[in-house]
Amino acid sequence: MNPTELGTKYDKIAQWWHDRHHDSAYGIKQFQRAIGMAEKGGKALDVGCGAGGRFIRILEEHEFSVTGLDVSKEMVRLARENHPMHQFIHQDICTWETPERFDFIVAWDSIFHLPLAMQKPVIAKLCDLLASGGVLIYSFGDGEGDHTDTWHDDTFYYSSIGIEQNVQCLFEHGLALRHLELDQYPQTHVYLIASKAVR
Repeated sequence: MNPTELGTKYDKIAQWWHDRHHDSAYGIKQFQRAIGMAEKGGKALDVGCGAGGRFIRILEEHEFSVTGLDVSKEMVRLARENHPMHQFIHQDICTWETPERFDFIVAWDSIFHLPLAMQKPVIAKLCDLLASGGVLIYSFGDGEGDHTDTWHDDTFYYSSIGIEQNVQCLFEHGLALRHLELDQYPQTHVYLIASKAVR
């Protein structure tokens, strides 16, 4: 599924997403675990930021300036309204380039929408975008391959390279694994936390 098509699908449900997740507790425990491993302050990147909300507020509490990235124009519009002091960009992580490096990166329930062939390149990109001493948290599926599923009367695409290949990719790009959990077991949702050594 190309990013324009995915963005259009999320445009249609952006307000529902905002209302459901703005004050949701979903992912908060996992996010707090990761941010507890990071130094306070600095720059944060939220890949698939949606309309903002709970994660952005936690980053603010820890004195981070935030750059949010999303393929949905409507999500980005809502995020800008919710958090005018931060930067939100309508872009695809697969093609987005920046000279900046970030002290904290989150990609929660977002990169599992990428084409299967882009999983390793994007994970490598996130590793590269991480500053020395930085912390990365992202979620993915426990399994290898791709599939579609029906949600909100629409078809969404998902892909994953599985636990072993995700971890191997992190190691190959200089990150250390700090935590990995199937946090919704018996569902196949996985999240991990990794960090880059101080140089």
